[in-house]
This record gives sequence, C-alpha cells and structure tokens, in this order.
Amino acid sequence: MSNKQLIDFDGLFEEKLSEYIRMNAGKYSEKQWENIIPKLYQQFGDIYVAKAGATPKGYYAAMSDDELCATLARHVEEGVPVSDFLCRELEARGCPDALVSLLSRGEEEIVTLAVNLAGSNVKAFPAYFDLLVGNASADVKEAACEQLKGNADAAKERALTCYEAGVERELMLEILSRCKERDDRIYEILLKEFRTGDDIPMHASYLAAYGDERALPVLLEYIDRDDINYLEYQELKYAIEALGGEYTRPRDFTDDKYYQEIMEQSSLPPEDKKSDA
Repeated sequence: MSNKQLIDFDGLFEEKLSEYIRMNAGKYSEKQWENIIPKLYQQFGDIYVAKAGATPKGYYAAMSDDELCATLARHVEEGVPVSDFLCRELEARGCPDALVSLLSRGEEEIVTLAVNLAGSNVKAFPAYFDLLVGNASADVKEAACEQLKGNADAAKERALTCYEAGVERELMLEILSRCKERDDRIYEILLKEFRTGDDIPMHASYLAAYGDERALPVLLEYIDRDDINYLEYQELKYAIEALGGEYTRPRDFTDDKYYQEIMEQSSLPPEDKKSDA
C-alpha cells in the first residue's frame, strides 16, 4: 500500500492555467485555447511540483505497481480527482497484477477505471468474465465486454462456454461476432440467433461484424419479406452491403411508424428553415 499523500495534480494545473489565461487575456480565440490547453497539460507533467517533490510524471513513475493501484483506489475513495498522469503511468505498465486485482473490488468507479486501464490485455480476461457472469452493473459489464471484443479471438472459448451455459448470451454474441479467425461454431450460433431471435437488427449487425459472406442468402431472404419494419430493413441492408452483397428492390415504408418517426426527427420545422435563410 502507498503511504504517499494524495496530490490533486489536476487541481494544481487548473490554478496555473487560470493564471496563464489571465496573463494572456484576449490573445487567443476560444478555438485556439482548445488546442493550447492539452499541450500545456502535457508540459505540466514535466514541471517540478514542490508539494510532490517531483514532476507529476516522475511522482507516479517512482511508485511500484502495487503503490500505483493503491493510490488509484484511494483517489476514488477520498474524492480526489484521478490525474491523467497516474492513468498513463498505469497503462504503460502493461496491465500489472495489482491492476487486475482492482477488478474484483466492489466499488463501481474503481472497477470501471481498472477496466479502462487494463484494456484488451488477456491477463485481465478471466476477471472480465467474472464481471460478466457476476452481479456487476450493466455499465461495468458493457465496459468489460468492449475490452473483450478488442481481442475477441483470445476470449472466444470462454465466451462459447458462457453462451452454451445460457449466461449473458447477448454479450457473448457481441464478443463472438468480433472474432477474426473463422470458426463454424461461431457462424452457426450467430446464424441460429438471427433466425430465431426477436431482435433482427441486433443479430443482423452481429453477422455483419463477423463478416462471413455465407450469411448473405439468409439476409437477402429476410430483407425481402413484407413483414419487416423500417429499422429491420435498414440494418439488414447494411449487413448485406457489409458482406459484399446488394439489395435493390424498391420498398415503400411510408406507413411504417419507425420510418415516420425518423422522418419527423430529421426534418426541420418550416419556421426554422425561414430563419436560416
């Protein structure tokens, strides 16, 4: 555990930034400030801070993996903003064991930070699956799923096992659809879910993401049905085109409620058009 004091480097930077902005009042446009401030923040990382006895970057670089992770947790627990310098140093460590251990913590904010910092490193995958099959919030599960999708082939076997066991099937389909290596087990599962599931747009998107053109005849058969709605048509058309196919039969969705809603949202009221003239 780290006994070092928690330092609000972002707060210190804000103080320096306010002073810098006052000294340069009127010198830059708002757009220019948007480009300048991130550069100033990066420069701040290499400036000696007396309170820390080091630069912000150096302060965290001197910590062990365990100290870094304990410091991250303390920042969240004590309500002190987590600086980008702490996050970048942790990312540079390549997913240390101490970071993986934070994934089993109960506090959602700490777990979410740990997921984002561990990224798609396979060392974190067992912990990610524990989150998916456990009682984590929907947001945490979605964050873990995103990282597993980033290296889906390494997550494939566990995802298949969970799918067959009926655990978080939609999330498992999402992961499996991102696998790059062809596997007939995955293709058959994605096709079966498309044919039998309720959510045609979502399951069509999985087939599009997986990229196996063998699904084209089935997609073309579905899009040609008269009972599909506009949202289903749009996603099916996208999936067909993503797999190298084409669908050209004219369709009329003017009586479709989804089509009407989209048209209403996308059209500007007449008075707005006049005011823009």
